[in-house]
Amino acid sequence: MELDEMKRVWQSLNQRMEQQHALSLRLFRDGRLEKVNRRLRPLRWGQRFQIVCGGLLMLLSAAFWSDHTDNFHLMVDGLMLHAYGLLLVLTAARNLYLQSRLDFAAPVVEIQKRLATLWVWRLREAVLYGVTGCFIWIPLVLVLFALVGADVWVYVPSIVVSFLASGVACLGVMYGLIRWSQLPGHARLRAVLLDSSIGRSVRDPQSMLDEIARFEQA
Repeated sequence: MELDEMKRVWQSLNQRMEQQHALSLRLFRDGRLEKVNRRLRPLRWGQRFQIVCGGLLMLLSAAFWSDHTDNFHLMVDGLMLHAYGLLLVLTAARNLYLQSRLDFAAPVVEIQKRLATLWVWRLREAVLYGVTGCFIWIPLVLVLFALVGADVWVYVPSIVVSFLASGVACLGVMYGLIRWSQLPGHARLRAVLLDSSIGRSVRDPQSMLDEIARFEQA
């Protein structure tokens, strides 16, 4: 076999190997991206459900506080629940918007950046709901009692004070737990808090994108 013929054979072989690698990469990428999309589906449905719940809370609380404009503290309780319902709607809408920006036809690096934006938002959202969750149950309890004709703030104001103290204690425990997880030797607790804040629907897709990036660089 002459040298020129051998070069042509090697070039043809290299071209076929490159085509085979490109095909394998595309199949691997498409398969992983489809899994990424499937993993994000529960989060999308959850956020839509959250919008519905937030809207219902806004409607019910608006009906309550508008009927109690002559009672300041009950009106404030209703307004706080109304604001919390709005918060549920707005944060869920933000989640859906960030997910809609995920273009699975884009380069993997671009998808990773946009998913990282969703990751950061989920962390901030977790802190936001952690703080509000320590206190929002208080107006909810007061409104429920008011609906059955018991104005707790008027008849037993000390209970409301104890509720507020419980909220502050809850906030202190949450802050202490976060700070404790950041100390050396508490990596497992830190990972648990991170997973619970972000959710597997976002964490798992990030891992899959990392796999694609490593496969492309191989």
